[in-house]
Amino acid sequence: MRIDLPSPKSFKELFNKKINKKVEIEIEGISIDSRNIKKNDLYVAIKGDRVDGNNYIKEAFKSGASAAIVNEIYDKNLGTQYFTKNSMNLISEISSSWRDQFNIPIIGITGSNGKTSTKELLKHILSAKFDMHATEENYNTSISLPLTLLQLSKYHGSSIIEMGANQPGDIQRLCNITNPTHGLITNIAPAHLEGFKNIETIASTKSALFKSLSNGVSFVNAADKRISEIKIEGKKITYGLSSNCDYPADLHYDQSGKLALTIDAHEVKLNSSNLSFAKNVIACCAVSRELGVEWDAIEDRILTFSPPKGRCEVKNNGNFTIIDDTYNANLDSTLAAIDYLNAFTGNGNHIFILGDMLELGNSSADQHQKIAKKCDESNLYAVFTYGKETLSTYSNIKKTNINEHFENKDKLIYAVKEIVKNKDKILVKGSRGMRMETIVKELMNF
Repeated sequence: MRIDLPSPKSFKELFNKKINKKVEIEIEGISIDSRNIKKNDLYVAIKGDRVDGNNYIKEAFKSGASAAIVNEIYDKNLGTQYFTKNSMNLISEISSSWRDQFNIPIIGITGSNGKTSTKELLKHILSAKFDMHATEENYNTSISLPLTLLQLSKYHGSSIIEMGANQPGDIQRLCNITNPTHGLITNIAPAHLEGFKNIETIASTKSALFKSLSNGVSFVNAADKRISEIKIEGKKITYGLSSNCDYPADLHYDQSGKLALTIDAHEVKLNSSNLSFAKNVIACCAVSRELGVEWDAIEDRILTFSPPKGRCEVKNNGNFTIIDDTYNANLDSTLAAIDYLNAFTGNGNHIFILGDMLELGNSSADQHQKIAKKCDESNLYAVFTYGKETLSTYSNIKKTNINEHFENKDKLIYAVKEIVKNKDKILVKGSRGMRMETIVKELMNF
């Protein structure tokens, strides 16, 4: 990851204070990857489990870096190097101090599913009122989040910071850096269980966002029991498909057959049949209204929103429809994606292509079996599974007309080609590591 600094002069002043030295060199950007260094960049060498960034100091200076933060100095003559015991701790301290210069709404978003989709939708809505700063792509870890904060400038009116977690304590660390003023937890569900072991630990980790907001605002998804049980010390705003909320929502279909919402007595059209999207809309409406965005602007922004790449993207190759939901997968998001597939009406069969759901630990077989049950209940025409974990899905499907398993993508694609017809709808889903987007690419060329 690499960023351009919005104010190199101000950054240099802050950098001087943090390292207690007078920096004379120019710093115009920061990179944690020696391969994308630009002239006058500060290279931050990170020592990870697999790769040690200190080994690439020479390459960074060759590419134009003006200085480097290092954990080890191998050669003093390479260039200007600042030694610290932990590079990420130093850059995190700097980014936290940088963030503290800005008295604007800083909205932290975490959750098991839908973080990036919710962030992108909220950014799109809030941009009707504010010049927005937000996490790019999914740069939501303790490594990438500090660089995101360093892109804040005096021109921004609000910021949305996505927070990811793979192990206990991650969200607390990110909150310590970010100091959010508002917080939203989309949901709490089984995900990344290899790092968390159980859902109780997930809930405890995610709850750190609300616990950091003793002087802020927590947006509580009333439909999620585990979120509702989190103790809120600051201001609490509730939303959900319930009448007992600050922002109560009712779900129905409009005259075109698309989903629509009535939120706090306001009609909100979605131009979508995606239930997960509808839930994101409710959350974003609550946040946007609390930050002063008018309903007319909210409704307009929702209708003009396009989902991020690989998140229920609806594509058509001229013959049939492809639902590209390949960005990632866990149990809840996969069940929701099957519901989304079933919401497509008209002629044509419903076909589901599923790659392994990863990082589920000992619960993997059980969760893949639950997908099998959902497939049987959904009257799908065909299910094609790919990988090793999805064997549990394949072997437990009993009712679907066509049920085949593959460990080779080319063979899977050939099997789909043999049965697909005009106007069919094909859902492609799987964890990031399965690279299911390559299947989507091939389907588009049918």
